[in-house]
Amino acid sequence: MEEQDSKQLTVTIAGRPYPLKIKASDEPMVRQIVKEVNEKVNKFQLTYPNREKQDCLAMALLGYAVDLHKATSQQPTASSPPDVSERLSRIESLLDEAMS
Repeated sequence: MEEQDSKQLTVTIAGRPYPLKIKASDEPMVRQIVKEVNEKVNKFQLTYPNREKQDCLAMALLGYAVDLHKATSQQPTASSPPDVSERLSRIESLLDEAMS
């Protein structure tokens, strides 16, 4: 990633801050993904109030992993949006970048 095209960003997921180095052009997408992940975690917390936040985060991650696996292992159909696989692949690459 080129230095002038990259941006430092700290996002909060499940109440914890995570510093990221992303492409500046990816910031709106990253913020949207963070919002969606937090919404999933919150939904799991409401559904399973006795579970720890870490458990809810793991369940949300598992949901995304299942969706990604389905999207990458199946042939596109007329009923599936063409950009789902692309979006899930982009999420996976952003997570890989964030974890390195």
